[in-house]
Amino acid sequence: MPVLYVLILVIILILACLRQVNQYQRGVMFTIGKYTGIKDPGWRLVVPIFQQMNKVDIRTKAVDVPDQKAITKDNIAVGVNAVIYYKVADSSKAILEVENYYYAMSQLAQTTMRNVVGQVELDELLSQRETISERIRSIVDQASDEWGIKVLNVELKDVSLPENMERTIAKQAEAERERRAVIIQSEGEVTAAANMAKAAEILSHSPGALHLRTLQSINDISSDQSNTVVFAVPLEVLRAFGVVDKK
Repeated sequence: MPVLYVLILVIILILACLRQVNQYQRGVMFTIGKYTGIKDPGWRLVVPIFQQMNKVDIRTKAVDVPDQKAITKDNIAVGVNAVIYYKVADSSKAILEVENYYYAMSQLAQTTMRNVVGQVELDELLSQRETISERIRSIVDQASDEWGIKVLNVELKDVSLPENMERTIAKQAEAERERRAVIIQSEGEVTAAANMAKAAEILSHSPGALHLRTLQSINDISSDQSNTVVFAVPLEVLRAFGVVDKK
């Protein structure tokens, strides 16, 4: 019986020492306070009092960077928010080199975003978001290397402007649309004038062509009985009917 008790006690102690590391985790092991390695997924023995294991989630994380007030290079106050995607590349550094890597990444992203926005003008911020996002990602990724963090992507979600600036941009957009409309209309008029000149040249060099065109126009107009048509008969028409001498 004493042997059975000892066996049961040993089994209980072993079960008490077992720690499970999931597939998406890594275990950072400390023995008597010293770092002694990384534990892969599975059941691992951790001796109480003498050993301690900190689990690190290595899945991709999304951190919502809250609205940040910043001043652009051309002195425009804007509000910017973003989302940053990263994952732990080195579990030991994430535990040994920084107290709370999640909080540290959020603060680093905020300060970097404000600094980058301050280096660009408003037009560049609005039109080149992908370029600015990549610049922020590169800076944050380089700064977080010593924490064992790999930054995958940064996306600017929204850029808010003062109300008066929004009205100014709306007026600029409206003026740009009007400018484009005038250009398109003028180009159409130039094309139409060129076509009319070409048609006039063809008619002037083709005997009887002007007469046929006039008859066609009269036929189109006469389809509406309410129209009263007054026109001058071209000399070419009179010649066609032999009313005028062809000399």
